[in-house]
Amino acid sequence: MGLKAGEATLSNVGPVEYRGQRTFLIVFKAQAINFWDEERIYTDPLNLYPLFVERNLNIFGRKEKILEVYDRAKSEIRLTKTVGDKSTEQVLKKTGAIDNIYGFILRYRKSGSFRIGDVLDIKLPTKDLKIKLVKRVNNNFFMQSRPAKYKIWFDASADKWPLRISGAIGMANTVMEMTHHEE
Repeated sequence: MGLKAGEATLSNVGPVEYRGQRTFLIVFKAQAINFWDEERIYTDPLNLYPLFVERNLNIFGRKEKILEVYDRAKSEIRLTKTVGDKSTEQVLKKTGAIDNIYGFILRYRKSGSFRIGDVLDIKLPTKDLKIKLVKRVNNNFFMQSRPAKYKIWFDASADKWPLRISGAIGMANTVMEMTHHEE
């Protein structure tokens, strides 16, 4: 409804070592009334596909920690969810390069062709999408996924800043707009 419900930040932290591996860290944080979500996305530094995701949630006082471990050799994602002192584990089987929306955005920003009509496949842990670079409007590029889950706008400068991301992010359909960036 166009109401500001909270704040979110997306940070490209850069190279870090995690669990004995060289990774590139992306951090997403969202905060609203009775809601906190922090995702630490450890990606392969060469292609920005996820290796590990640590997620800390607090939804109306219910705290959860989720660890996702991506194993390309086994074509699986091992999810460990901890609530209080109880942990549960789930394994998702998925073939191909499994992605993360923020890793995709950074990868496309850095190496995408930005040709109108380009269609890319994205395999997220729970959904496969196609995302198309639909058009250039003013000085921005517009991408949209099928099924309709995400809409992404990039500026058309050499930096290709992601200006707006809308879609099913976290618990709800949200819109994030860039208000500033730091180098």
